Amino acid sequence: MNKTKKEQTNKVTFIDQVWNLLSSVTFAVIVFALISITSIIGTIIEQQAEPQRNILILSRLFGESAAPTIYKIIDALGFTDMYRSWWFISLLFIFAANLLVCSFERLPKILSLLKENPSFLTDEHLKLLPIKREFIAQKDFTKLQEETISLLKRAGYRIHHNTLDGTIQIFAEKNKYSRLGIYITHLSLLLILIGAVIGIYFGFNGYLNLLEGTQSSVIYLRNEKEVPLGFEIRCDDFDVIFYENTDTPKAFTTALTIIENGKEILKKTIAVNEPLKYKGITFYQSSYGFSPSMESLFKFRITSKKSGKTEEVSLKFGESFTIPDTNIKGLISDFSPALAIDRRGRLFTYAETMNNPAVFIEFTEDKKPLYNQWILRRYPETWIVPHGVIEFQDLWKSQYTGLQVRKDPGVWLVYLGFLLMSIGLYIAFFKSHSRIWIKLIDDKGKNTKVSIYGTTNKYKTAFEQKLDKLIGIIKS
Repeated sequence: MNKTKKEQTNKVTFIDQVWNLLSSVTFAVIVFALISITSIIGTIIEQQAEPQRNILILSRLFGESAAPTIYKIIDALGFTDMYRSWWFISLLFIFAANLLVCSFERLPKILSLLKENPSFLTDEHLKLLPIKREFIAQKDFTKLQEETISLLKRAGYRIHHNTLDGTIQIFAEKNKYSRLGIYITHLSLLLILIGAVIGIYFGFNGYLNLLEGTQSSVIYLRNEKEVPLGFEIRCDDFDVIFYENTDTPKAFTTALTIIENGKEILKKTIAVNEPLKYKGITFYQSSYGFSPSMESLFKFRITSKKSGKTEEVSLKFGESFTIPDTNIKGLISDFSPALAIDRRGRLFTYAETMNNPAVFIEFTEDKKPLYNQWILRRYPETWIVPHGVIEFQDLWKSQYTGLQVRKDPGVWLVYLGFLLMSIGLYIAFFKSHSRIWIKLIDDKGKNTKVSIYGTTNKYKTAFEQKLDKLIGIIKS
C-alpha cells in the first residue's frame, strides 16, 4: 500500500516537472530558436532533391573534397527531407504543447480579471496608485460630473460611477480585452503549425513536363516518386512570345484541359502568375523545353497568289503540301529550332529551343524543281514565295510545358493564422489597458475638488500626457 502511494507521488512529481518545463518562457525561446536555425539549413539544402544537386551546393560552401562526406551526414540526420523528418515534426509539436501549456497556465487568471465588476476603490487604495493628480475646478459639481463623463466616453472609455455622501467616484476603463492579444497570437501560431503539418502529410509539391497533345494522370516529386492526381490533365498547346528582334521571352502560355471520367471538365490558358486550380491542386507555369519527334506536326496556312484561296495543313517531316489552285508542291526537307547566319553567310542553329524556328521548303511543279526557301515563323517577310504566302504557324507536339504542381490542404489554416497573428500583435503591442478613477467632491459653492488616479499596463508616459490633456479640458 505504501509502495503504491510512493509510486503515485513520483508520477505526479514527474508530470509537474514536465508541466513546469512546458510552461517556461525560456524553454519556448529555445525550441523556437531550434526551429528557426534548422529551417535556415532546410532552406539552403534543397529538399527531396537528387544527391548531386546538394553536393554541388555543399562544394561551394565547404569545398569539393568535403562536400560528399558532409552530404552523408546531413542526409543521415534527415536534412535532405527535413520538413517530414521525425525530429522536426517533434519540435513543432513540442512548441505547440509549450504554447498550450503557457496559455492554460496564465489565461484563467486573465479571464477572471476581465469578469470583475467595476472597481470602486477606497481612499487608501487610491493613494497607492502610481499616477495621481489633484486640483480645484471652478465649476459647478453637477455640471463638472456631466462634462467629465462625456469627455471620457468620447475618448473611448467605458464609464461606471458611484455616489456616496456627496462624493462621486467615476471609474473609466479602456481596452479591457487588450490583455488577450498575446493569446490570440498563441492561437495564430498553433493554426500555422497545424496548417503546416497538414500540408506536409496530406499535400505535395511536384512537377510535370507535358508535351503538346499529351496528357497525364500523375505528377512527380523531386525524388521521381509518382503521385496520382485523380484526373487527367492535357496540354493542348504551348506558345512563347518574344520581345521584338530579341530572343528574350516576353511571355509563355500553356492551354490546358482537365479530363475526368473521359469528359473535358475545364479548359484554361495559364501563364506565369496565372495558374490553373482544380480540386485543391494548383498548376503553375514554370518552364518549357523542346522535344521534337517523328510525330511532330508542321502547321501551315497557305494562300494562293493566283486565286487568294487559303488552306490550313498539318504535315510531318518529309511530307508535301500543294499551293491551292496550282500544281506547285512544297516538300518539308529541313528544320531548325533557332536559325541564324554567321559572318560568312552560313546558316547555323544557335539554340536547342524554338527561339527562331525555321523550315526549309523545296518547291516543285510536275516533279520539276522550281526554287527553295527558308520559312521563318517569327519573320513574315520570309513567308512570301513567288506563287503565294506560306505562313509557318507552329511545329506542334514538339514543345513541352514545365508545370509546377502543388497541393496544400492546410494553406487556408496558415493564412488564417497569419491574419490572427496580425490582429493579435496589433492588440498586444499597440493597445494598452488603462483605468482611471476620478473623485469629485463638492467644495461648497461653485468649486469642485477633483482627484484623478490612473494605471496602465504599457505606454505610461503617453497615458500621462493624455491624462494631463483631459485635466486641461476639465479646468477650462
